[in-house]
Amino acid sequence: MKAVSTTNAPAAIGPYAQGIIVNNMFYSSGQIPLTAAGELVEGDIDVQTNQVFENLKAVLAAAGTSLNHVVKTTVFMKDMNDFAAMNEVYASHFGDHKPARSAVEVARLPKDVKVEIEVIALVK
Repeated sequence: MKAVSTTNAPAAIGPYAQGIIVNNMFYSSGQIPLTAAGELVEGDIDVQTNQVFENLKAVLAAAGTSLNHVVKTTVFMKDMNDFAAMNEVYASHFGDHKPARSAVEVARLPKDVKVEIEVIALVK
């Protein structure tokens, strides 16, 4: 196993790695809308989802991969009524690539954010 870490995404706020590579697969920890400096991004689901994707791109790059190699995502949302708006932002970041996905509403997320996303990606 190899831990992945970058200063271009927020540092882990607990005892975990930003991601782990095992057998050419990258497993990210969930990313929430914090800046790389650790500041919470306020705003609607669109703004928060965009920040989450900036964080995901940064940890994927540190792992030597990208959104184009993501095979599975899990989206955790505070309110499923935000699904359509989140989905538009999500689609804009993935373009024609459509990884497998689960999306669930949860009672609460860290720092009371609206969205958290984790990915599994192939590392070449």
